[in-house]
Parts: sequence; C-alpha cells; structure tokens
Amino acid sequence: MLIATPMAYVMARHRSALSRAATGWVVVSQAFPFVLVIIPLFLMLKEFRLIDEPAGLVLVYVVWSLPFVLWMLAGYVPAVPRELEEDAAVDGAGRLRTLVSVTAPLLAPGIVATALFTFITAWNEFFFALVLLKTPEKQTMPVVLTHFIGTEGVADLGPLAAAALLATLPSLVLFAFIQRRITGGLLAGAVKH
Repeated sequence: MLIATPMAYVMARHRSALSRAATGWVVVSQAFPFVLVIIPLFLMLKEFRLIDEPAGLVLVYVVWSLPFVLWMLAGYVPAVPRELEEDAAVDGAGRLRTLVSVTAPLLAPGIVATALFTFITAWNEFFFALVLLKTPEKQTMPVVLTHFIGTEGVADLGPLAAAALLATLPSLVLFAFIQRRITGGLLAGAVKH
C-alpha cells in the first residue's frame, strides 16, 4: 500500500504516455496465469537465493498484487476533489505533504478496502507458496492444509476442519478491526465541530 498509493495518485492525476503505459501494464499483468510466470520467477529467485525464504515469497506477493492495488486505488483518486489539493498548495504544502495530509485521509476507505482484499488474496494464495517454500516450518497455511489429505485422497476431516478454522481467524479478526475503524472514521467525518 505504501508503494501503490503514490503510484496510483500519479497514474490518476497526471495523464501522460507513461501513466497510460502503466495502466496498460496493470490490465495486461492481470491476464497472466500463475503457471506462465512460475518457471522464470523460480529461476530469478534461485539466482538471488530466495527460494525457501519467506522474504522471497513476500517479494513475489508484493510484485504480483501491485497491479491490482494500483488499479483499485487509481479508481478512488478521482473522487477526491482537486480543489482540496489546490488549497493545500496555496497554503504552502508540497506534493508529498498534500498526498499524506489531504488526499490519503480521503482515500482511507478505499485504501483499507484494497488492503483487506490484498491481504486475503495473499493469505489464501497457494501456488506460489507451494513451489517456493519447501521447509515445513516456513510453509503458509494453505499449503499446510494439504497435509491433512492422505495419499489416497482421503481427508482427515476433524484436523482439517480445525486447521481451516484457524486459517480463517486472522482474516476475520482483521476484517472486524478494520470494519470498526472505517465505520468510526466515516461517522466522525460526518459530524462538524
């Protein structure tokens, strides 16, 4: 989100050949299936010794989710009135200060919704984690859940259900926390002091 928010702002506010190319990259990158990129990705991560390292998987998730996050946030930016940014500039705020103090708070519901969706997508992702992490202690929860299925395809339902419930809890807790914050923020903004 820290990388994508300024990029989405620039893509939405400053229409140029570069921003149109970035938008095209966002759309095209979402069309690539995981299977097409896994071999070159594996080879690159192997070169940097990031196979079987959580840092390598985090890097993959950031790069893989960036186009979606940019696309989502670029849709929220035009809803922020330009007049507020112009007023901040008149008051002496630079572009970064305007983005942090004026635009980002107004984008907060979109940022939070995008962050939540991105977290859930990364939390539930299976294929990259399966290929890139081999040590059992480093495997993600979706990969660990496959250990409850026997060699003949028979699932050990009790432990599988318990593990699936545990895998769901972080998303539920995060959603409950964020939902309360969004609702509180929207209501607080509706009251004029």
